[in-house]
Amino acid sequence: MASGSSGNATLLETEHTCLLVDAGLGRKETLRRLAALGKSPERIDGILISHEHTDHSSGLPQLLNHWRATAYLTESTCREIVRALPEATCKKMERVEHIRAGERFTIGDIEISPFSVPHDAADPVGYAFRANGTKVAIVTDLGYLPELVKHHLREADCLILESNHDLEMLKVGPYPWYIKQRVMSRTGHLSNHIVSEYLADPEGFDGRARFLVLAHISETNNNPDLVHLSAVEALNRRPAEAAFHGELMVASQTVPIGPLSL
Repeated sequence: MASGSSGNATLLETEHTCLLVDAGLGRKETLRRLAALGKSPERIDGILISHEHTDHSSGLPQLLNHWRATAYLTESTCREIVRALPEATCKKMERVEHIRAGERFTIGDIEISPFSVPHDAADPVGYAFRANGTKVAIVTDLGYLPELVKHHLREADCLILESNHDLEMLKVGPYPWYIKQRVMSRTGHLSNHIVSEYLADPEGFDGRARFLVLAHISETNNNPDLVHLSAVEALNRRPAEAAFHGELMVASQTVPIGPLSL
């Protein structure tokens, strides 16, 4: 529904279960994005948070209150979110279940595998979801791609992966140097180059995804056309026997993409 430094949210649903992954938009804007997708879920079975940064969690109290849903997040992430909230708002954070990276759990008919990612947050995670023989993996906000992360992304029918910045644009851009260093660090964000090397390597990216969605694009240090060109060039470098036959998409901060049917 939204992807970028101004707010992130992804709707995931089966016939029986409806989940929101990250809550970086307010209630009103979340509902507006759902309506733009032709969705008006009367309930959300769970809201999963990847980490505490506001572009992934700022709308959580409002949305928990709106849907009377349960939030799923690590204990450290929850602690950091609550610490930043006014006391009155903390009361809306009653329905919380703590999860741990590496420990699977189930909501409705969806099996969820949270996994650790390298990012400068308290206990950040990515998520892999399985239901009805289909796998979806969502991972943004990480500085590099460890083998553990690559393992969790394999066999995904839909892969949502960060391609945050172009290195040259970042280096000459307006950010202060300390922020540039943070973004480029191993606990920062993925560059187009890192993503392209991953996509070109059949030992890393297995190429089986029906939908490959590149996300969390910096509005200052990247642009969607550059992301797309970089990814196409990388995918074209794959050997013929490991060719990618899915659909490549670039997520937007302002216009929701989808729905994608699997």
